[in-house]
Amino acid sequence: MEPGVEHPNYDEFWQKRSILPHLKDIKPAVLTVGGWFDAEDLFGPINIYKTIQHNDPDAKSTIVMGPWTHGGWSRERGKQTVNHIYFGDSISTFFQLEMEKAFFDYYLKDEGKMTLPEAYMFDTGLKEWKKYDEWPPKDVETTSFSFGKNGKLLMNTATTADAEFSYVSDPAKPVPYRSEIEGLTFTPRNFITDDQRHASYRPDVLAFKTDVLEEDVTIAGEILAQLVVSMTGTDADFVVKLIDVYPDDHPNYEHNPKNIKMGGYQQLVRHEVFRGRFRDSYSEPKPFEPGVPTNVTVPLQDVLHTFKKGHRIMIQIHSTWFPYIDRNPQKYVDNIYKADEDDFIKSEITIHGMSTVKAGGDLPTVELIRKKD
Repeated sequence: MEPGVEHPNYDEFWQKRSILPHLKDIKPAVLTVGGWFDAEDLFGPINIYKTIQHNDPDAKSTIVMGPWTHGGWSRERGKQTVNHIYFGDSISTFFQLEMEKAFFDYYLKDEGKMTLPEAYMFDTGLKEWKKYDEWPPKDVETTSFSFGKNGKLLMNTATTADAEFSYVSDPAKPVPYRSEIEGLTFTPRNFITDDQRHASYRPDVLAFKTDVLEEDVTIAGEILAQLVVSMTGTDADFVVKLIDVYPDDHPNYEHNPKNIKMGGYQQLVRHEVFRGRFRDSYSEPKPFEPGVPTNVTVPLQDVLHTFKKGHRIMIQIHSTWFPYIDRNPQKYVDNIYKADEDDFIKSEITIHGMSTVKAGGDLPTVELIRKKD
């Protein structure tokens, strides 16, 4: 039997397999490289870098995050695209020559000068590289989002605390994770910049969007969804998505099939799925009490994305995302992998008005994870 089936929680079995507790007293120079669209491991490079900085602030540690999927920095495809989105030409070659080679020449050959910044990060909205003295950048303003009536997403403005937004989540009719049908793959990748219009039209998806932006809005750093939820069931998953809504007149990209229209495209920028039973501890899950408002904090990990003038920002919330994420029965059972058919129930889930999503800067996401572990 698969180990995960017998270890559904973050118990000693999984804790012993984490590299993060061992990242102490780092002496060699470290170049940590990752892709903003790495479906296999976005958490890894970001938290390796942050853990080294936390444990050894004076360590020679540099992070690079580019517009790649898993391992994309090691190969050059010419035009760098992720699913339907084009990011530029020869981006991997630029990294290999300007960053990777410079790093190894300096530290292994004693050649050249070390001019790399602490963080060399690709802005996936502006589609250009940015340099930072630290990551997350501490001198950026955090944008706070809240949820208003009629699908309005409010920026730096609170909504009424007694507002409620509800949907019925049915595990038998889950929200699909793609806008297109595709065959089963080991790790899906195309979904990670996919068009979210198919989801925003569903009654079991809450979709909130801003007015058309009158100026660029850059989110640089961490994202933290602080939800207050209640439900008729006793367990639920929460999928939180940050989305870039393109103008209706946005031109199409040459590399796309003709049926892919970029006007009004709702590009997935960042997402996370949080199993509600782990809201207080990843190792000691517990059920919800039906009808009782409960705090659920969802770290969405880091991002560097500029939402351009003329675009909109959207946040979606729902509780199924199949088959990318296994279905939560929504009736609490000790081990979801061993749930019976009768355990899968419909649940009316409510997001309360005091919920917020904070984005940008240095938010307490890493500390949250450490405390839970």
